[in-house]
Amino acid sequence: MSYETITPEDAHEKMNGDPAHAYLDVRSIPEFEAGHAPGALNVPILHLGPGGMEPNPEFLAVVKANVDKATPLVVGCKMGGRSARACEILAGEGYSILHNIDGGFGGRPDAPHESSRKGWAASGLPTVTDSPATYENLRSKA
Repeated sequence: MSYETITPEDAHEKMNGDPAHAYLDVRSIPEFEAGHAPGALNVPILHLGPGGMEPNPEFLAVVKANVDKATPLVVGCKMGGRSARACEILAGEGYSILHNIDGGFGGRPDAPHESSRKGWAASGLPTVTDSPATYENLRSKA
């Protein structure tokens, strides 16, 4: 495996550690706008379309334009599935320090760790609803 799966608490520690890890939030724009980790970068791996979730063809280009391959990343989504896929894609492109957040932002009821079941928000970790690192802002740099 080319990435490590960690709990939301571990992700928070890594974001405040040395080296500090950036948080890449791969949820859809509406999910991100409803709440996210402070400082998170929103680059959806999927967009919410009329027929459900659809692949974002610009995902990789937008990440590459905004995140250097040497930047350590914690990658999160709602529960951990989309972020695991994002880690696989990024590892294939040479990103080498990747951590998937098991339980993501919203929690995962079947997770093996209690903290992952809660997810970022229910674990009492900081959340915000505004950010300069919206997808539209990041996309403009690609």
